[in-house]
Amino acid sequence: MDNQREYDLIMTIVNRGFADQVVDAARAAGAHGGTVFYARGTGIHEVEKFFAVSIQPEKEVVLNLVKHEDTQKIMHSIVAAAGLKTEGKGLAFVLPISDVVGIVHSLEEMEGAKKG
Repeated sequence: MDNQREYDLIMTIVNRGFADQVVDAARAAGAHGGTVFYARGTGIHEVEKFFAVSIQPEKEVVLNLVKHEDTQKIMHSIVAAAGLKTEGKGLAFVLPISDVVGIVHSLEEMEGAKKG
């Protein structure tokens, strides 16, 4: 069943200011783009004290919808570029996508392949 899906979602969560590294690494490995949004951490290791005021670090979340066959290559590129093997740098994971609508460039590629 795993081989039947066409797309995966790579979700990467990094400290604010590092999303560009993730986006650049994903593009270099074959991703066509991504979506970046802002978040804040709430884990027990996320809260820092500054003059007795709790500060929760700002995060950036990068979503890359990628072709299943490119997932591992793109994921390895992101991990290397963003230093995700270093504690506290962030994390990335992959979610399987069963259906997708609105990827115009992919639809055009599929139509071209059927005609050719």
